[in-house]
Amino acid sequence: MKVMTSGPATSATATATLGPGDRILGIDPGLSLTGYGCVELRAGQDEPVVVEAGVLRLKTRAPMAFRLGQLYEDLTALLDELEPRVMVVEQVFSHYRHVRTAILMGHARGVILLAGQSRGVAIDELLPTEVKKAITGFGHATKMQMQQAVQWQCKLAELPSPPDVADALAIALCAARRLMTA
Repeated sequence: MKVMTSGPATSATATATLGPGDRILGIDPGLSLTGYGCVELRAGQDEPVVVEAGVLRLKTRAPMAFRLGQLYEDLTALLDELEPRVMVVEQVFSHYRHVRTAILMGHARGVILLAGQSRGVAIDELLPTEVKKAITGFGHATKMQMQQAVQWQCKLAELPSPPDVADALAIALCAARRLMTA
């Protein structure tokens, strides 16, 4: 399977091959909680394996600039620790009633994309409906349906909580499966 990557100091693209041991980090952007889920491809296994999942908790009462700086620092530390080959970020879905929310999420997504680029990680984006359909079979699944599907598919002892964790794992799983069949 092939993934387009570019290093931190160049705009040229190079092709990288994903294989056993490579990691994919899914990110569910947020300004109070940003979910993350990291899966790894393993030799002889049809499904990726969960390495780690959790949330980055931001200080919600802090000014926007502080939270964005905190998100960048926390995410770059996470990228340095987990060393994913690919980072996949959920695209912003905007409804005409929630334009302000989409704009605010755009700030978080920009910082997330910058963090990945600064660490030389290949970046991809997926629509929420695409992820939901791939994981549950229904593009408009509820948070609980996503949590249950991720718990079952990842063979987790507990429901992934908060829902941001399940969403991030779902993003990573969806991307890994797509890359495994490429």
